[in-house]
Amino acid sequence: MSPEGNAGNNTHTLPLLRMENISKAFPGVQALDKVSLSVKPGTVHALMGENGAGKSTLMKCLFGIYSKDEGHIYLDGKEVNFRSSREALENGVAMVHQELNQALKRSVMDNIWLGRYPKIVKGLPFVSDAQMHKDTLKVFEELSLRVNPRQIMSTMPVSQRQMVEIAKAVSYNAKVIVFDEPTSSLTETEVEHLFRIINMLRDRGCGIVYISHKMEEILRISDEVTILRDGQWVATKHASDLSMGEIIRLMVGRELTNRFPTKDYEQGDEVMLEVSNLTSTYADLRDVSFHVKRGEILGVAGLDGSSRTELLENLFGISTRKSGTIIKNGRPIKNKTPKDAIKNGFAMVTEERRATGIFNILSVKDNTVIASLKDDLVAGFVLSEKKQAQKTQESINALQIRTPSQQTKIRSLSGGNQQKVIFGRWLHTKPDVLLLDEPTRGIDVGAKYEIYQLILDMAKEGDAVIMVSSEMPELLGVCDRILVMSGGRLAGEVDAKTTTQEEIMTLAAMYV
Repeated sequence: MSPEGNAGNNTHTLPLLRMENISKAFPGVQALDKVSLSVKPGTVHALMGENGAGKSTLMKCLFGIYSKDEGHIYLDGKEVNFRSSREALENGVAMVHQELNQALKRSVMDNIWLGRYPKIVKGLPFVSDAQMHKDTLKVFEELSLRVNPRQIMSTMPVSQRQMVEIAKAVSYNAKVIVFDEPTSSLTETEVEHLFRIINMLRDRGCGIVYISHKMEEILRISDEVTILRDGQWVATKHASDLSMGEIIRLMVGRELTNRFPTKDYEQGDEVMLEVSNLTSTYADLRDVSFHVKRGEILGVAGLDGSSRTELLENLFGISTRKSGTIIKNGRPIKNKTPKDAIKNGFAMVTEERRATGIFNILSVKDNTVIASLKDDLVAGFVLSEKKQAQKTQESINALQIRTPSQQTKIRSLSGGNQQKVIFGRWLHTKPDVLLLDEPTRGIDVGAKYEIYQLILDMAKEGDAVIMVSSEMPELLGVCDRILVMSGGRLAGEVDAKTTTQEEIMTLAAMYV
């Protein structure tokens, strides 16, 4: 079936957006190969595929971030070729990006109206603060958002910043809005709020392109689904005609019978890490105590703002500890800084891959070796290129990282492959305590399985793993026990094999 043949519930409606035979190549990679997409007004069109399938690249070609190598784009029947995101926005196309790129030291309203500030007098360079505040409140009221327009972005959790970015896109009154992994950092309540916004936009006649790896969301919110694989169009179908198994088969080209790998080892009883009365100096983290056994995967659940991330940051020396003790293998440790933590056998995969995980302008090789440079020294002070290349190749082979070369800039890799590079980086430090904050955020189902297997393999080797996740099925499917945080405190502990999502959510709301 052609990309247009099954798109939209109303077959006589002309497409609002039509992309025909779009191709785009990067050095060593054919990112898109004659891909077509058709979106009708008043519909949500999901775009799915594994990491690296070309979803975000296709939308960046539409939005003017990338210039396409060949093909045609039509908006309202008129051919367009946007050369910048500003040009796209001015012509009614908006995009909510997966990786937030915001002015964190500026206010919420500054971020929303950046580049189009309301002026006191038209033609003069004087910004009307009062008008900007009023316009922001109007947008927030329309979307039922409770955010202070004057709040500084850096003081807000990632989920609220994501909702601000969504409000910004809506404020352009765009005909077509692209949502690239919009729920990757949202709580369940915020996801429901986003879906209400999307339904409102659909009712207005907007064309929505919705990129997500969460199949439950796709089947619920979308009218039609286009699936890409390896930069090529695979299928376009009505969402009502698809099942989760069919989507996976089309995405990965094979059956994926199990969502989570099977644990094939027995966990020991030896306690590796014991944390007592952990309290943070600045964050709302109070009197948290728990232990982790060797070879155990300990999950951490909780609502947004429950201090899940702050718990890991305290253990890794990113946040300052006010009181409490950390005992590893029977020995008290301080972990005042991340450098101390690495020396003490800790590793941490952070929540925001782009902001705090990767070194965006550096190569795959540099990102792989940067945490273990001391192992690459020759004569104590000269870095060995040969050792670094060998180490990087080991990671590429072992973790099946898809990259044209070791010298490729990591920013050009898909999110899943970037995450694998980060895992490879920490594996080379030989940690025995692995801290994971949303380790599969923005990663497709195939890459998720590989990450889960990697986590199990590390636990099998005797490492202790502590994993924060907003995805309840992930915690239940991968972890042995789950700690539930609420309001900065430990609300309870449950067995992952016998608990329910309802029990976890009840504990998560205990101190809210």
